[in-house]
Formats: sequence, C-alpha cells, structure tokens
Amino acid sequence: MADKTLNEQFAEVVLPHLDDAYGLARWLCGNGADAEDIVQEACLRALKGLDRYAGGDARAWLLAITRNATFTWLARNRPKALEASASFEAEALPDDGASPEEALIEKCEAAALEAAIAALPPPYKETFVLRDISSLSYREIAEMTGAPVGTVMSRLARARRHVIATLARTELK
Repeated sequence: MADKTLNEQFAEVVLPHLDDAYGLARWLCGNGADAEDIVQEACLRALKGLDRYAGGDARAWLLAITRNATFTWLARNRPKALEASASFEAEALPDDGASPEEALIEKCEAAALEAAIAALPPPYKETFVLRDISSLSYREIAEMTGAPVGTVMSRLARARRHVIATLARTELK
C-alpha cells in the first residue's frame, strides 16, 4: 500500500513536469541524449526525496533537483563546461534601447537563438533558461541557485544582452 501511495504521489508531483526538467537539462548540458540521462537521475533523486517534499511549487522543486543533477553530471563528464569565462563579464555590450524581449522576437531565428544561448557561460545560461524559458520567478531562481536576487537579475540582464549581441553579429554575417 505504501508503494502505491508513493507511486501516486510521484505521478502527481513529478510526472507533469518532466518536459520542463528535460528542457532545462538539455539547455544546460547541450545534448538531448545526455539530458535524458540527467532527467532519469533527477527522477530517481526526486523519488528518494519525495518524503521530504513539503508541498508548494512542484515544478520549481523538480527543476532544482534537475539543475543539481545536471551540474553533478557536468562535473563528472565535462568539468571544463562549468568554467565561467572572465572575459564574458568584462565584455562591454552596446545598449541599443530595445528591450531584450523585443529584440529576441524581432531578430531571432530558432537555430541562431539556440547557439547564442549555448555560448553563454554556465551561470548565465542557467539563469536565462530558468527565467526566460522555464518562467521561474527571480526569487525561485535565487533559492535554487543560492545566489542573491540582485545577482540573478544582473546575470539575466548580462545574458540577455549577450544573446542579443550574438544574434546581431550573426545577422551581419
């Protein structure tokens, strides 16, 4: 009987958010097959930790587990992928006055946008994906990453400017 209750709880809390978990893992690791492995690991972790789930936003809870599973996987399999580039933060990007959302809608082509996001250093890519693709709040991202809300906002602004600048350079070629 306990297994059925656990299975029902898993089905209710985790299963509805598997697509979001896969999307986050794919964006962070850059590969669909690896993302599937990561989501499988995240599901195992979620199942083991289901007794500690205190309710609330199940999607944010699963995405936090997926994020941690992704970074564990990256540390084991691609440690260089976790290094942030010092030149990224120092890079001055022009502020053309258009909001990042407007610029993305007007200029992006799916493949170019994906390449631009993939080129972001891990902390910026993670923040961008969690906010602009997974629609988590700044507070949820801050809790998930352990970064202050101000840092989350700063990373998101830099990531958006970098994606826009990359897309602009792509169009000029």
